[in-house]
Amino acid sequence: MIEFDRISFDLNVMGGRACIRGMRITVSLIVNLIANGMSTEEILKAYPYLERDDIRQAIQYAAWLAEESIHPLEVAFA
Repeated sequence: MIEFDRISFDLNVMGGRACIRGMRITVSLIVNLIANGMSTEEILKAYPYLERDDIRQAIQYAAWLAEESIHPLEVAFA
């Protein structure tokens, strides 16, 4: 499993949502910015307290959450 050392969860910060290093910057914000066409360079310029590794790990975390697994269910017939 990947270690997400830059992703934090604190009920007192953004309601416990996945954030970057305890800041009020959520993983979902970063993923949304990228999904809407913003480059890493643009994000770093807009949020100078972020680091390139923060953005990389936010994307890795989102990808990890989105992994699909199929778990077949056994159906018992009576």
